[in-house]
Amino acid sequence: MKRNLPLMKNIFGNKFTKRNRFTRQCIGESVISLMKEKKYDDITISDIVKKAGVSRMTFYHYFPTKTDALNNYLYEVIEIYLEECSRSIGIDKFDDAQHIRHAFLFFDQYAEFFLTLARANLHALIINAINEYMIKIVGPIYPRSAYELYFYAGALFNTFLKWEEDGKKQSIDDIIRVVCQCCNIKAL
Repeated sequence: MKRNLPLMKNIFGNKFTKRNRFTRQCIGESVISLMKEKKYDDITISDIVKKAGVSRMTFYHYFPTKTDALNNYLYEVIEIYLEECSRSIGIDKFDDAQHIRHAFLFFDQYAEFFLTLARANLHALIINAINEYMIKIVGPIYPRSAYELYFYAGALFNTFLKWEEDGKKQSIDDIIRVVCQCCNIKAL
């Protein structure tokens, strides 16, 4: 049975439209691009709006801070992941080898984003978003303790990040076997 996931916008009350979604994504991508050029703390709102091609008023209409812009971009990535899961593999089970593979391959498309945040020591942004996803999206469907959900999310995130940092030298199948073994999940 293939279930549909509630979307992040429904859970977090965001008002997404195609038009403002594009603008917000441009702002988020601009912050990431600037983070490749300078330290996060040295990036100004003026730098961001210039890079994104939007006004300061537009920036502040959507975000109070540059951290909020990054958080929003991260939630957009999670939203796209949820939409993709709903269309493809479903959510009949989230902690199996097939879903681990799917997650790693999906988030690999955004590797530069995650690596850039990690290099800037902004791991907390990622882990907070992942934890919120686990509690608000996964938890109601698969009743587990918050500790189990946090453990699983943290294990996957850290393994994914290490795999990306190492240049994906090990095959995805090797990584999935390690995760499955550590989390006592039946491998493919």
